[in-house]
Amino acid sequence: MSHTLEWKTRLHLFEEDGTTKAHATLDTGTTTLTGHGAAHRNPADPDVPEIGDELAAGRALRDLGQQLLDIAQRDVEGVGARSGAETGPVLGWSL
Repeated sequence: MSHTLEWKTRLHLFEEDGTTKAHATLDTGTTTLTGHGAAHRNPADPDVPEIGDELAAGRALRDLGQQLLDIAQRDVEGVGARSGAETGPVLGWSL
């Protein structure tokens, strides 16, 4: 069985009160999720905006990824399959 989808992702970065913030949005066509991340530079550190962007974006994407894993866990449990999370990998979906 062939299965192909395209999920669209957008990453918005912005500076607000000395903090770099990021919103990562995933649109699956049926669901939209948003992950959030932030980075604040220590005043003693050099001002390198790219580092703040990388940290905030990475944290937003990690938040989005965790949301997807949580949804998948609920879906696996909802169909009565074992996830393998309790005992390690088993037949079925390993989360």
